[in-house]
Amino acid sequence: MTLPDIHGLCPPRFAALKDAFAANFTDAPEGLNEQAARVSVCIGGEVVVDLWAGWADAAKTVPYGETTLTPVFSTGKAVMMLLIAICVERGLLDYERPVASYWPAFGQAGKDRITVGQMMSHQAGLPGFSESVDPAIWFDRTAALARLCEQPPMWEPGTESGYHPITIGLLAGELFRIVDGRSMGTALREDFPGLDLWIGLPEAEHGRVAQMRKPAAAPDLGMIDAVKRAAFLDSGSAPGGRGSAEWRTMELPSANLHGTARDLARIMGVVVDGTLEGRTVLSPGLRTGMLRERIHGRDRVLPFDISWAAGLMRNEGLHIFGPNPNAVGHCGWGGSCAFADPEAGLSMAYVMTRQSPYLIGDPRAQRLIGAVYGGL
Repeated sequence: MTLPDIHGLCPPRFAALKDAFAANFTDAPEGLNEQAARVSVCIGGEVVVDLWAGWADAAKTVPYGETTLTPVFSTGKAVMMLLIAICVERGLLDYERPVASYWPAFGQAGKDRITVGQMMSHQAGLPGFSESVDPAIWFDRTAALARLCEQPPMWEPGTESGYHPITIGLLAGELFRIVDGRSMGTALREDFPGLDLWIGLPEAEHGRVAQMRKPAAAPDLGMIDAVKRAAFLDSGSAPGGRGSAEWRTMELPSANLHGTARDLARIMGVVVDGTLEGRTVLSPGLRTGMLRERIHGRDRVLPFDISWAAGLMRNEGLHIFGPNPNAVGHCGWGGSCAFADPEAGLSMAYVMTRQSPYLIGDPRAQRLIGAVYGGL
């Protein structure tokens, strides 16, 4: 495979990262050669590496450029987590209070004691709809939320985690809307106007979006049960029945964030030291509460032992975000990821257009992360 031109910023001490980035186009593990990708690294809030290469379209007629947007799917949960954390910082939410104290309808069917922290760490027992639904329901926020509010938990809340791949976006988005008065997409645009990150992408921006190449195989979820079927495998477990334009335009913060690796790395810098470009966003005390372990054990949906913070995967036990156990981040369908390592003072993001079947820890991202730590 011919190596495409690599563009961007990379100082000599991270030459190994540039080499690893190039290798992902020519000899990626298990044939996962890139179509287009971008990797960005911030240290102390400064962008120190920002590399991109490849083609934004399958026909290889449109170069992947500095302003190309990439769908990052569940990697967007990292941004969703920060928006909820900002509400906690402002006193609008408390991780230890029941969700139903802000949103009474949520408390139906045995969910009245589920706390904000438990919901954000995937302990609420609502990984999907327990009964089959028309996939178009996701485009009707009111109807979808009514179903989730009426639905009993699929396990005893607070006893186990079970990854909520899409429902957490509806739930966290509605809780945010109730206490803040805005949608998450609106808040992201208004409160972080310098970042090219979008929850709900206006049609005027659709021409900047790179085409994705879906995985050649399905991910390995382990033994399938009702919980995993509701989360991933039922026909109504994900939005459907509408075109890609409507999908991009809807606001689903758990699944359809579009953005650049550079600005994902920049916003994850808030997790490192609480600031963005000199502006304090989160206090040290709030970051401690946000990042502490909420639950640790075998997840009911993802086939891994996971230590969950309030919306992020903790690196302890997973070892997918570098060597430090207290690093935190999130991965997205097909291989993207964004993480922060407060100990190293580092935040990083990787996005790509060729998707893999890895649920977390895509080997292309792992190759890049290893090279970054080698340059520190």
